[in-house]
Amino acid sequence: STPSTPKSTTPSTPETPTTTTSPPISTTTVTGPTPTPTLTTSSASSPTPTYTTTLPTPGNSLVCAVVCSLPVVVLKVHEHLKLCLSNQCILMPLALLLHSFYVHSASLSTIPVSTTTSGTTPTESFTTTSGTTTTTVITINATTTSTTFKTLPPSSTTTSGTTATSTAVTTTGSDSWWLCNCTKVVCIEDNIVQVIPVICNPPPKPTCANGLSPVPVIDEDGCCWHWECDCYCTGWGDPHYMTFDGLYYSYQGNCTYVLVEEINKKVDNFGVYIDNYHCDARDVVSCPRTLIVRHETQEVRLRTAQPNTLQVEVTVNNQLVALPYKKFGVSIYESGINRVVEIPELKMNVTYNGLSFAIRMPYSLFGNNTQGQCGTCNNNTADDCMLPNGNIADNCETMADHWQVLDPSKPQCSPGLVPTGSPSTTPVQPCKESAICELLLGSVFKPCHAFVNPEKYYAACVFDSCVLPNMDLECSSLQIYAATCADQGACIDWRKHTNGVCSHECPPGKEYRACGPIKETTCKTRGQNDTSTKQVEGCFCPNGTMLYDSGVNVCVKTCGCVGVDMIPREFGEKFVVDCQDCICLEGEHGIVCQPHVCDQKKVTCDGEGFYEVTEVNPNDSCCPLLTCKCNTSLCTAKAPKCSLGFEVHSYIPSGQCCPVYQCVPKGVCVHESAEFLPNSSVFVDKCHNCICTNDVNVSTQLNIISCEHVPCNTYCQPGYEIKPVKGECCGKCVQTKCIIHTADNSELILSPGDFKNDPQNNCTIYSCVDIHNQLIASTSEITCPAFNEESCKPGTISFLPNGCCKTCAPLDSTTPCSVRHRSDFIVYNGCRSVDRVDLTECEGTCGTFSLYSAEANSMDHSCSCCRETSTTEKHVVLKCPGGHSVSHKYMYVESCSCQDTECSRPQSSELENNEEND
Repeated sequence: STPSTPKSTTPSTPETPTTTTSPPISTTTVTGPTPTPTLTTSSASSPTPTYTTTLPTPGNSLVCAVVCSLPVVVLKVHEHLKLCLSNQCILMPLALLLHSFYVHSASLSTIPVSTTTSGTTPTESFTTTSGTTTTTVITINATTTSTTFKTLPPSSTTTSGTTATSTAVTTTGSDSWWLCNCTKVVCIEDNIVQVIPVICNPPPKPTCANGLSPVPVIDEDGCCWHWECDCYCTGWGDPHYMTFDGLYYSYQGNCTYVLVEEINKKVDNFGVYIDNYHCDARDVVSCPRTLIVRHETQEVRLRTAQPNTLQVEVTVNNQLVALPYKKFGVSIYESGINRVVEIPELKMNVTYNGLSFAIRMPYSLFGNNTQGQCGTCNNNTADDCMLPNGNIADNCETMADHWQVLDPSKPQCSPGLVPTGSPSTTPVQPCKESAICELLLGSVFKPCHAFVNPEKYYAACVFDSCVLPNMDLECSSLQIYAATCADQGACIDWRKHTNGVCSHECPPGKEYRACGPIKETTCKTRGQNDTSTKQVEGCFCPNGTMLYDSGVNVCVKTCGCVGVDMIPREFGEKFVVDCQDCICLEGEHGIVCQPHVCDQKKVTCDGEGFYEVTEVNPNDSCCPLLTCKCNTSLCTAKAPKCSLGFEVHSYIPSGQCCPVYQCVPKGVCVHESAEFLPNSSVFVDKCHNCICTNDVNVSTQLNIISCEHVPCNTYCQPGYEIKPVKGECCGKCVQTKCIIHTADNSELILSPGDFKNDPQNNCTIYSCVDIHNQLIASTSEITCPAFNEESCKPGTISFLPNGCCKTCAPLDSTTPCSVRHRSDFIVYNGCRSVDRVDLTECEGTCGTFSLYSAEANSMDHSCSCCRETSTTEKHVVLKCPGGHSVSHKYMYVESCSCQDTECSRPQSSELENNEEND
């Protein structure tokens, strides 16, 4: 920015001096109790202006005050000044006086004094007034015979305009020095000096390119002031930048970059840098992570502890530090939600809160001498996108890529290489901006619109809400805009209008304020007048309390003491901390402590199992209690092992530690190494239902088990009998006889080995056999030979012994005994031949008669029968119901003949057959 300095100085060309011997031609009047000279001249041509200053004059002498109050005059050095107060006067050589000021001129011009002009801006200047008073008169007489004393007319003064400096007009080659603050002495020629007071007029207010208000700056001579546009650079969100001259751009690099460095290095190792990182899953946009400030031997890092939060940790030379911190010309402190790094020597500060940063530097020290992503500070946006080589890039996004610095933690970043280009961050679909962004343009921020244009902040907010809709980054745009507004004097309470999206939580004991002091009042600073009118948001002590100290984050109602326990104490309050008796005293040392004294009683621990232990005293935690404790593991007696149904009971006799053990019944039943509770089932065997009763066996002291036999089935169907089953309580009905269903659907039950004719048909024979514990019922049909009753003698027809076939005595002659053939199936034990078998038998009549013998007086019997005389054994295969086959032997009759036999009922004989399994 271009400074503006209006000043007026008296010209260096005085009028021709006049020599005279007349009486004193000048009179000085002083008003008020303190002699502050006001010069009144006797010149009749024009009135002489009066200059009054509250600035202290070197030496604090009355003579100094007189000379400093003079208008622009020309004096000869060999003159004397006669100072009269009431009726007493003193004579002072002017040369001695001027020599005294000359000696001190170097220090006089650098004394900072704050006065007030007719405007509202603090300056170092004079207030021009007119008129005189006559309360007290000091007369200055020139007592030499040749006195030159001439007042320069006011018309001879000149004004240099808005860019004038405070240097007085001097003759080329002449010497000059500051006589008093803002009063200059110029040597005109031998023995002649010119006294020139500096007149300051309020300068016109310029317009800053960054849209912010200019700031008043005192001139180097400390007399007048001028306007300057501070170098103010900000960054926020993902991230968006506003350069020193107000140029807005967004940049998405994820390396470490130069924000500010000097073009011409005047400060050793000075610069501000930013470490960005990709803060979305797509690696599209970046956010600030660390702000780095370097100054001479120190490197300050302000690092975001948690992404997208206001939690910031501070390190100096890689060591974590507590705030406030002040060392080697660097001051770091908290201001609301911000961490501020201040370098008083450079009149600059850096602010960071995790979401945004701001860099403020004075134009007077850094104007036209900055480079980096914050641009050049010269109140001209045309060269803000300057590259390291001095060329101007087409846009600042391209420029920002070239300001990479070497960062060992980011090997992917290579300073000096031209980047391939940043990915596009334009949303694919049209995006509706967040309602939070609308607050920037609405009534909430309207009081600030006249000071700071919200359009660029609104554009950044819309960008963040569209590209990163779920990270609430749009809050950073509102936050930096509100901070910039507060810097310009417009404090906005905006967070309560965001429906909790941009809320800020304060720690216990503090409350949020949108408009709080930059430096909170503490017990140490409460008596100091804070002239700053700027405000910041943050967490502050509630009304009625104040911060104890800048390094002790405790709010107190009264300023007493705060110790390591961070508990506020009042003066005179006694307390115990770290086992020391302390008292809060008013004075330099504050808390005074001495060791805590304890009264201990000696304790002796006798008896088995007892040991001495130290416990915390609930009434005095600093004085432990010595007590006797019981540890049963130290006891020698061990618990016995009790049998089933019994358990160990122990009790400790009064006054002892070790227990006494005994086995007592549990009140349970015991069976086969298991315990059963009363009324629970007990399994003894399958044949009994048992239960544990509450009755106790006197001898065993165990509960009695009561059992009942399981009920069994005793009825079985015909042909079945109950047989015992191994492992079962009750027998099962097992079939022991064959159950045969006859032709008339009646049941016939036969034991194994029994044969029985069908009750309705003697030609059908049923049999039952047991083969390998399997009952097999078989049915046999008897095939009778052809029988013709007509060929029988009447009365001789009868059934054969089988009850099925008939026989008789033939009518004709007797048929000789011979072999008779027939074809039939053989059935044996339920198995039957596959085909009919040729069977032979003996048939025919033999002589048989029964006669009465008178001699024997009885019947005389003569019997003969047709019997086989020779047979052979043959084999046939029988098929059984189970599917298997057996070989069966039967007798084949080869020849027959009549053979005598006893006349008695013939005994049947069975042919023994042998079976053979296939």
